[in-house]
Amino acid sequence: MRIAVLTDLHANREATEAALAAVERLAPDRIALLGDLVGYGPDPVYAIETAERMVSDGALCLLGNHDEAAITGPSGMTPHAHDAILWTREQLSAAHLAFLATLPLSAELPGMLLVHASARTPGKWPYVSQEKAAAECLAATDAPLVLCGHTHVPMIYYALPGREPVRFSPLPHVAAPLSAIRRHVVVVGAVGQPRDGNPAACFALLDTERAEISMIRVPYDTQETARKIGVHGLPDWLGLRLHIGR
Repeated sequence: MRIAVLTDLHANREATEAALAAVERLAPDRIALLGDLVGYGPDPVYAIETAERMVSDGALCLLGNHDEAAITGPSGMTPHAHDAILWTREQLSAAHLAFLATLPLSAELPGMLLVHASARTPGKWPYVSQEKAAAECLAATDAPLVLCGHTHVPMIYYALPGREPVRFSPLPHVAAPLSAIRRHVVVVGAVGQPRDGNPAACFALLDTERAEISMIRVPYDTQETARKIGVHGLPDWLGLRLHIGR
């Protein structure tokens, strides 16, 4: 089975459209969205309604911390994230919020667990950004493969039994093997706000038969997204960072 895994759309229409066009060309068997449909970006209605259509067509979709904040209100977020969520909540209808409220924190497919942040206390949104956090993630589940987002930086952690995971930065469009004797945490880079220094939208293509995963990078019109961020009065940095992928 080939599964396209997208995460952290962050209301970025241009990035999402570019990523979904690439997904269509790849023609996977399944699509999974790992959460954070909204937050930061200028098109939350588009992001939610697109996800809702995809779910109707059979896609999996999870809840992210920004999605939760859109429902309940921001708490403990950075100032820019806080301001963007307050604006986002003003754009959304009761139906949009109701859809977000239906989204689960995690989902299982054969041989894998999908979650926005980590298998460890997923509703508290811990980051898997170093080896210890990857080990804690794996300790919280029996799944040999965990797919997550949240950090906006693509990364793969390989773990042999009884050993601390080893971190690996996958190259764009180069398939990374998933060994049968290891467990793995794959952190999928962000569609809507990459932070690894590459501004191109990022999603993953998992091939379970070949036991490999690829990070697909798709350029998009960052200027247009940044322009709309400015038009809506969102913090300027939210547009500027899209140009540099930080």
